[in-house]
Amino acid sequence: MKILIIISSDDAETIYNAARLANTGVEKGDEVSMFMLGKGVLFENCGSEKFDVMGQINKFEGDFYV
Repeated sequence: MKILIIISSDDAETIYNAARLANTGVEKGDEVSMFMLGKGVLFENCGSEKFDVMGQINKFEGDFYV
């Protein structure tokens, strides 16, 4: 299945959970793309101890657009 996830928020929990969903799809064999839009392009500055945004983004093996 082809899946596109669009992230337009700079909220750490939102980005973290969207990236976890994307990684789960890749692990299940889906073709997943993530597109960062609007405030979502600030994802590198949004992480926290509770939400390891960059850990999930770095784990992602699909197409990634900023």
